[in-house]
Amino acid sequence: MGAAIVAAACGDGAFVPGGTLDIGTWGGDEAGVIVTDSSAHVHVRCTFGDIPDVILLNEEGRFTVDGSYVLRAYPVTVGPPLPAQFSGRVVGRTLTLAIAVNDTVEDRVVALGPVTVVYGREPRMIACPICRAP
Repeated sequence: MGAAIVAAACGDGAFVPGGTLDIGTWGGDEAGVIVTDSSAHVHVRCTFGDIPDVILLNEEGRFTVDGSYVLRAYPVTVGPPLPAQFSGRVVGRTLTLAIAVNDTVEDRVVALGPVTVVYGREPRMIACPICRAP
């Protein structure tokens, strides 16, 4: 057990109860999350969003945080960043993420996901590029 705690503390993507989402790239099909020591940048298909804080995980590996999201991002960004809520759960090296965007332009809530991304895997974006740095 001690080795698992040390490995997780070194950032191998393993879930640590009550810890934070590991810094690095989490990738999946048409989705990616780039985590830094102070924020996260999320892509789902041709959209993207930002979380301006460290993502704290509860004892079950879950989180819900506020941020902003751009629904019309490619090929040309249109409109302002919109208020969004990001919720997810980490199990091992896998993050399942859902996003609720308050589209104040069209006066509706847009649900994205859930998407699944894996720590240390490059995002596989088909139609739209992913940002390399938040």
